[in-house]
Amino acid sequence: MREIPVELIKRYEHEGWWTPETLGELLARHLERGPDTGFYVHSDVRPYRGTFADVELQARRLAAGLRRRGVGPGDVVALQLPNWAEAAMTFWASAFLGAVVVPIVHFYGRKELGHIMATARPKVFITTAEFGRMAFQPDLCADVPIVGLVGDTSFDDLLDGEPMTDNVHTDPASPALIAFTSGTTRDPKGVVHSHQTLGFETRQLLENYPPDRGRQLTATPVGHFIGMVGAFLIPVLENAPVDLCDVWDPGKVLALMETEELSIGGGPPYFVTSLLDHPDCTPAHIQRFSTVGLGGSTVPATVTRRLADLGLFVFRSYGSTEHPSITGSRPGAAEDKRLYTDGDPRPGVEIKLTDDGEILSRGPDLCLGYIDEALTAKAFDEDGWYHTGDVGVLDEDGYLTITDRKADVIIRGGENISALEVEEVLLGMPAVAEAVVVSAPDARLGEHVAAVLRIRNGHPMPTLDDVRAHFARAGVARQKWPEELQRIPEGQDYPRTASGKVQKVLMREQVRRSAKQGVAAVTN
Repeated sequence: MREIPVELIKRYEHEGWWTPETLGELLARHLERGPDTGFYVHSDVRPYRGTFADVELQARRLAAGLRRRGVGPGDVVALQLPNWAEAAMTFWASAFLGAVVVPIVHFYGRKELGHIMATARPKVFITTAEFGRMAFQPDLCADVPIVGLVGDTSFDDLLDGEPMTDNVHTDPASPALIAFTSGTTRDPKGVVHSHQTLGFETRQLLENYPPDRGRQLTATPVGHFIGMVGAFLIPVLENAPVDLCDVWDPGKVLALMETEELSIGGGPPYFVTSLLDHPDCTPAHIQRFSTVGLGGSTVPATVTRRLADLGLFVFRSYGSTEHPSITGSRPGAAEDKRLYTDGDPRPGVEIKLTDDGEILSRGPDLCLGYIDEALTAKAFDEDGWYHTGDVGVLDEDGYLTITDRKADVIIRGGENISALEVEEVLLGMPAVAEAVVVSAPDARLGEHVAAVLRIRNGHPMPTLDDVRAHFARAGVARQKWPEELQRIPEGQDYPRTASGKVQKVLMREQVRRSAKQGVAAVTN
């Protein structure tokens, strides 16, 4: 893990941003306040209606069963589940035990799951036999001592008859969660957060939310750690009902908003715009979008303006798995700041720009580092600054606007995609001599994967169907598959630096121009 400067530790503790409380102790304290608060899963496969007390009882039965099997502080509990009640049970049980939870996005494929299992080396893995495109991979779990399948007796057998009544205390500065996120590396990076960083992140997010938000539907996958925080921590501190859905179907969500009197608080723009664009959306639905916070992917100004013109209170925010909440607009910020910038620094957060505009950040919710020590050394400096890889500008009032990305990553609907990983899979196709992958603008999802290929002599240009079949055979999650193909004409080359490195900034501009002109592009 990175070395955190002593003066920062003292400051964070003095200000009360870091506390001696573990996540399990934080959860237990707040669960006592609202045992009858509702917990609902809106699912065609595994619906659930209960209370906080019901879910906590099952979580404590699971914690007791795991402790009897030797699971305790520092042990890794991985879970790959949709937005189901059992995901909350597993997360809460891990917190009560002082264990380290590893949430895995339920649509990750065999390639991603294999890397995560080999890297995190969990003692426990909780999943399900199948859900959508996800299927249990027993060979990847051969070395995991404890495996439980939700919907199967193997999960039920892990629950003791008597629940665990205490909470195991551990060092609050120690790891509590490892979140795997794609970026500039071939495989997802394991980002390590502590009880202190997650506890602060939860409290400061809640403080930024408007009061009386009503029942908020969580559709963001809980396999994303920020989805897990939003679903299983913030509502407990707020004593607000938990409402989950495991499939994003705009028509069904609009119906739920009516029957369950739910609202949508925001997230990546797609979760909001797909509802507004649906034919079933009415003015009554729009009234339930009273406050919309957008982040997690590119937020076009046209979207924020559209929402504001509908009478919604809109704001943007900026963060990452490594540093979840860097900037965001406060409720009292001027409209132009909320709509057209990514906000100013969150409480306790500091930012600065390098000479080339790269954003550096540090704060109480900044992670401990990566599992890979080399990645930690590269991304964090000795003064505690995280080098984000994003480029931005600050206005005279200290509000930040993201203008570009140094890191080689595409953000599709809130999901980070490593360009390098996609390039390497493309290079496994016999026809592809060279592949460059960049982001392309997407009206629904913010960005999608665009691949610019140099084809070997004598080979035809692959079609999108060819590429899809190749990625399916490689076991890569569908969200990472290229959705747009372009070809470098014979005799031409990519724009390169003097050292021969492809200039991705120029490639992104070229892809955007070509797509607008319909030149040499194949799209969905």
